[in-house]
Amino acid sequence: MQKSAARYLIFFQYAGTKYSGVMKTAADQAVEGVENHLESAVRKLKPVNEVSVMISSRTDTGVHALCNSAHVDIQRRGDKPPLLEQDLVDALNFHLKAEPIRITRAYRVHSDFHARYRAVSRTYVYRFASGLRHHTEMPVTERDLCWALRDTRLNIAAMQEAAALLLGTHDFSTFRALSSETPFKNPVKTLEKAQLESGVSFSQRHFHRDIPFWELTFKSRSFLYRQVRRMTGALVAIGQGRLSVSQIQELLEARDSLAFPQNLTAPAHGLFLTDVQYRDTGTNRQFGSRISLYSLYVYANFRLPG
Repeated sequence: MQKSAARYLIFFQYAGTKYSGVMKTAADQAVEGVENHLESAVRKLKPVNEVSVMISSRTDTGVHALCNSAHVDIQRRGDKPPLLEQDLVDALNFHLKAEPIRITRAYRVHSDFHARYRAVSRTYVYRFASGLRHHTEMPVTERDLCWALRDTRLNIAAMQEAAALLLGTHDFSTFRALSSETPFKNPVKTLEKAQLESGVSFSQRHFHRDIPFWELTFKSRSFLYRQVRRMTGALVAIGQGRLSVSQIQELLEARDSLAFPQNLTAPAHGLFLTDVQYRDTGTNRQFGSRISLYSLYVYANFRLPG
């Protein structure tokens, strides 16, 4: 008798610079998405069923992830038992080795588990550096991994005060970019965390230049399209003195995407999806994958052969 497919929750990371985003693109598109490569790797395991990877959290072109997640069904041929979790991780990574994509963990889950709808929180970190005379002053290891702010001294206290205004439940319409999904997405979100703190860089211990690195961390169950990049751009503008703290409240109250100032959205390359959390209500286990930002430096800049 043919056995049913086994469903797995997989966690994966990627350097997003070369991809159109995480979502799959059509075959005639010149630039592929991360999902294209994930599905290709699963197909190489020769499952009986049609392969479909269901991504939990969408990221745009140039955005990175240290922890994204997805579920996938794999039905093996004949009487072969389901793949063990670590065997699945190892097999997928073998087929992904040419790409800056890595599977970090896999969990066997119930057949009705959904990676997107069962997530209880998502965390993003936006990295930027200030006080640079020119972007070429950034260490090469930070290329495409950090927003370089030229000739900028930031008012950190004002940025922290403004970030606090974003906490809680609000209509974030002003902080979302318009897309085809806009009419179907509820703009009311609850922001659990909006925190600015000093950041780190692999090069700081070895590169003799005093560059202040900063990290903005945002946590919510879900986010609107480009919400994090708009919030980051607004907070940086406050630090630069181009916006006032009170204007953050005014932008929230406007509840209008078109009210967001032009050219204020932070660029994609400083943004990282760092955590997607789940709670298994049956066992009260928490699924997640917290990984250091350092691990992506190797993938993006100094990947080893083989």
